[in-house]
Amino acid sequence: MKNTTNERNNYMSDKKHKNFESPDLSKMQEVVINFRTKIYIAIGADPEEAKSRYISRLGNRNFRQ
Repeated sequence: MKNTTNERNNYMSDKKHKNFESPDLSKMQEVVINFRTKIYIAIGADPEEAKSRYISRLGNRNFRQ
């Protein structure tokens, strides 16, 4: 039995979209990685450790400091 177009449209409209809220950046600490890259960490976290972890995750990518 084939689905009609109307049945498929009803199924597609039943899907729920996920809503993600952005974090409040005023409650986070900014860490400058280079001239065009900034990351945000929890207040009180070690910025040097966060920077080194971010750089280590980049791996073999071309990275300028």
